[in-house]
Amino acid sequence: MTSNEYLVTLNIPPSLEEMMVDSLLLLEAEHGFSSFQVNAHHHENQGLSLAEQVTGRQKRIRFQMYVPADELPSLLTQLRKDFTGSGIQYWVLPVIENGVI
Repeated sequence: MTSNEYLVTLNIPPSLEEMMVDSLLLLEAEHGFSSFQVNAHHHENQGLSLAEQVTGRQKRIRFQMYVPADELPSLLTQLRKDFTGSGIQYWVLPVIENGVI
Protein backbone atom coordinates (compact mmCIF):
# COMPACT_ATOMS: atom_id res chain seq x y z
CA MET A 1 0.00 0.00 0.00
CA THR A 2 1.44 3.39 -0.98
CA SER A 3 0.69 6.23 1.40
CA ASN A 4 -0.46 9.59 0.10
CA GLU A 5 0.68 11.28 3.27
CA TYR A 6 3.60 10.99 5.69
CA LEU A 7 4.20 11.89 9.32
CA VAL A 8 7.51 13.75 9.58
CA THR A 9 9.13 13.96 13.02
CA LEU A 10 12.08 16.21 13.83
CA ASN A 11 14.02 16.27 17.12
CA ILE A 12 15.97 19.51 17.30
CA PRO A 13 18.21 21.30 19.81
CA PRO A 14 16.23 23.92 21.78
CA SER A 15 18.51 26.66 20.43
CA LEU A 16 17.03 26.10 16.95
CA GLU A 17 13.37 26.21 17.99
CA GLU A 18 12.54 29.71 16.74
CA MET A 19 14.42 29.24 13.49
CA MET A 20 12.60 25.93 12.88
CA VAL A 21 9.21 27.49 13.66
CA ASP A 22 9.92 30.26 11.14
CA SER A 23 11.03 27.75 8.49
CA LEU A 24 8.06 25.45 8.99
CA LEU A 25 5.59 28.33 8.95
CA LEU A 26 6.90 29.14 5.48
CA LEU A 27 7.08 25.51 4.31
CA GLU A 28 4.05 23.99 6.06
CA ALA A 29 1.70 26.94 6.52
CA GLU A 30 -1.12 25.12 4.72
CA HIS A 31 -0.93 21.95 6.80
CA GLY A 32 0.37 23.14 10.17
CA PHE A 33 2.57 21.28 12.65
CA SER A 34 2.90 20.49 16.35
CA SER A 35 5.84 21.02 18.67
CA PHE A 36 6.62 19.90 22.21
CA GLN A 37 9.55 19.29 24.55
CA VAL A 38 11.03 15.79 24.76
CA ASN A 39 14.01 14.11 26.38
CA ALA A 40 16.33 12.32 23.96
CA HIS A 41 18.27 9.29 25.17
CA HIS A 42 21.11 7.82 23.14
CA HIS A 43 24.66 6.56 23.51
CA GLU A 44 26.45 9.51 21.93
CA ASN A 45 27.80 12.00 24.48
CA GLN A 46 29.04 14.50 21.92
CA GLY A 47 27.74 17.98 22.67
CA LEU A 48 26.09 16.97 25.96
CA SER A 49 26.46 19.11 29.05
CA LEU A 50 27.81 17.46 32.20
CA ALA A 51 24.28 17.38 33.67
CA GLU A 52 22.94 15.72 30.48
CA GLN A 53 25.70 13.13 30.63
CA VAL A 54 24.92 12.34 34.27
CA THR A 55 21.13 12.12 33.82
CA GLY A 56 21.28 10.43 30.41
CA ARG A 57 18.77 12.94 29.04
CA GLN A 58 19.14 15.64 26.47
CA LYS A 59 16.39 18.23 26.06
CA ARG A 60 15.04 18.47 22.53
CA ILE A 61 12.07 20.06 20.82
CA ARG A 62 10.02 17.64 18.69
CA PHE A 63 8.14 18.87 15.65
CA GLN A 64 5.59 16.68 13.90
CA MET A 65 3.63 17.36 10.75
CA TYR A 66 1.60 15.57 8.13
CA VAL A 67 3.08 16.04 4.67
CA PRO A 68 1.53 15.01 1.35
CA ALA A 69 3.74 12.55 -0.55
CA ASP A 70 4.37 14.99 -3.39
CA GLU A 71 5.62 17.70 -0.96
CA LEU A 72 7.93 15.48 1.10
CA PRO A 73 11.04 15.70 -1.16
CA SER A 74 10.97 19.51 -1.26
CA LEU A 75 10.46 19.74 2.54
CA LEU A 76 13.45 17.49 3.24
CA THR A 77 15.59 19.29 0.66
CA GLN A 78 14.83 22.67 2.22
CA LEU A 79 15.47 21.42 5.77
CA ARG A 80 18.81 19.92 4.69
CA LYS A 81 19.73 23.22 3.05
CA ASP A 82 18.74 25.37 6.05
CA PHE A 83 19.96 23.12 8.88
CA THR A 84 22.96 21.13 7.57
CA GLY A 85 25.29 20.10 10.40
CA SER A 86 22.86 21.10 13.17
CA GLY A 87 22.37 17.59 14.57
CA ILE A 88 18.65 17.36 13.85
CA GLN A 89 17.31 13.82 13.97
CA TYR A 90 14.34 13.05 11.77
CA TRP A 91 12.17 10.20 10.60
CA VAL A 92 9.36 9.79 8.11
CA LEU A 93 6.49 7.31 8.50
CA PRO A 94 3.59 6.56 6.17
CA VAL A 95 0.20 7.57 7.55
CA ILE A 96 -2.31 4.75 7.47
CA GLU A 97 -5.22 6.83 8.67
CA ASN A 98 -5.93 10.19 10.30
CA GLY A 99 -8.88 12.43 10.91
CA VAL A 100 -10.85 14.26 13.55
CA ILE A 101 -13.19 12.47 15.96
